[in-house]
Amino acid sequence: MRIAFLSWRDTGHPDGGGSEEYIEHVAERLAARGHDVTIRCAAYDGAPADEVRRGVRFLRRGHRLTVYPRGLAWATAGGGRRCDAVIEVVNGIPFGLGLVRRRTTFPLVHHLHREQWRMIYPGWRGRVGWLIERTTVRLYRSLPFLTVSQATADDLVSLGVPAAAVRVVPNGAERRPVQSVPRSPLTLCTLSRLVPHKRIEQAVDVVVALEPRHPGLRLRIIGTGWWEPELRRYVAAAGAGELVELVGRIDADERDQVLASSAAMLLPSVREGWGLAVIEAALQGTPTVAYRSAGGVGESVRDEETGLLVSSTDDLRVAVERLLTDRALWARLSAACRDWALSFDWDESAAEIEAILQAQGSTQVAG
Repeated sequence: MRIAFLSWRDTGHPDGGGSEEYIEHVAERLAARGHDVTIRCAAYDGAPADEVRRGVRFLRRGHRLTVYPRGLAWATAGGGRRCDAVIEVVNGIPFGLGLVRRRTTFPLVHHLHREQWRMIYPGWRGRVGWLIERTTVRLYRSLPFLTVSQATADDLVSLGVPAAAVRVVPNGAERRPVQSVPRSPLTLCTLSRLVPHKRIEQAVDVVVALEPRHPGLRLRIIGTGWWEPELRRYVAAAGAGELVELVGRIDADERDQVLASSAAMLLPSVREGWGLAVIEAALQGTPTVAYRSAGGVGESVRDEETGLLVSSTDDLRVAVERLLTDRALWARLSAACRDWALSFDWDESAAEIEAILQAQGSTQVAG
């Protein structure tokens, strides 16, 4: 099959995150299975316009907003028009392909952005953004949707998408070894893009609140993003300069070392489709504390089994302190989360998506 992904960014993009990781893991495995796979995404400094990596062709055109009309034109009138299937990543702003090329378009929605629109664009712009997103979902409702968690599937159904039209294909996990580094019982970490809706400030608040009772407590923040200057100002205003380290963007081995050396990961995000960072931390035996209301995180974290789910900022602080003081609890969660993470497989995710695309193609031919 000729398969294309329309995505506004890839993993090399400064704002790349878990959604892009998902796309590329699946694309690479589809290519390894003999399919012709293309990812059409935005250009950015230092990235070639055309590149083939691990069997996947990357076409980078347009920027933050122009990537959408240019991607749509490519998929309808350019080289992408000959594709057998196009997976359109609906990440807040749609490409609109599902309105004009319905038979071979598969919307992929990691999560809806209701809260994020309000946080990033207060006022009328946020309301317009959410109106566009939810209207697109409703107009796409007869298409076969892909998503990564039952929480997002339920959100799509609440907007009028038939439950039978939504297929949940979970994230996989790379079989990465546990790093041989000393684990500090007083080090916490986060792994996230630095954007407002990740609410990393709440992790800073936890460390500031608990450090007087746990001298030496530290927080290491892995990741970059356009909110970083604001986060640095927040850390400084909280007097947490010696407690918090912004590690930045690092390679996978360094990331795993930070995760493996930490007692727990904090993920105070308002909404996640799944929480790939949860699984990456779990592979290093590091349990996560997150909000049960944050969509797919309630599925990637199994409460009291592989991590802790909380309902408020006070609960967040209490849960972290439990992990700092109850070594038996920490040891049980650490062992279980590693086994949980190893139950996910990118090959299985790709095989399931391949079967969905092929089945849909067969139905169309039969029709």
